[in-house]
Amino acid sequence: MSPLTIGLIVLVAVVLILIGMYNGLVRTRVRVREAWSDIDIQLKRRFDLIPNLVNTVKGSTNFESSTLEKVIAARSASMAAKTPGEVSQAEVGMRGALNGFFALAESYPDLKSNQNFIALQNELSDTENKIQAARRFYNSVVTDFNTKLQTFPTNIFGSILGFQAEEFFELEEEDKAARNPVTVSF
Repeated sequence: MSPLTIGLIVLVAVVLILIGMYNGLVRTRVRVREAWSDIDIQLKRRFDLIPNLVNTVKGSTNFESSTLEKVIAARSASMAAKTPGEVSQAEVGMRGALNGFFALAESYPDLKSNQNFIALQNELSDTENKIQAARRFYNSVVTDFNTKLQTFPTNIFGSILGFQAEEFFELEEEDKAARNPVTVSF
């Protein structure tokens, strides 16, 4: 074989490798965006449930208006958030408002027996579980993408083409709680 043929074979091999790396990065980035879309769908589902929940509470009892206002404000903040970091921060406020809401609802026996309230509470709980599942999947796909961007030689090629690491969707409250030791006392 002539040096020219060997050079062409090497060049074609390098081009094929670069095409494979590029396609792999694009494919994984698309999966990240699809996974984020799954989270967004579940968050919108929850956003749609909250007004129904608030209206059910307003219609059935003299529920504390400050608690309802906190839930509505948290919903608005969550709806305005766009990036995983913004959504993560808004989620901490949303979870706190909803936890306060349901804790207070426990002291209203009429509300606890309202079938509409119970159905909405169950739907909201189901949606929270779906958000957590979507969050785990999203973070897994982000890990795959970020790993590809950090491994050689894809890291060089990815940075030349402007690929950037994706942000994880982490909830600070849960992360802190998971790091704290569990206290057992008798």
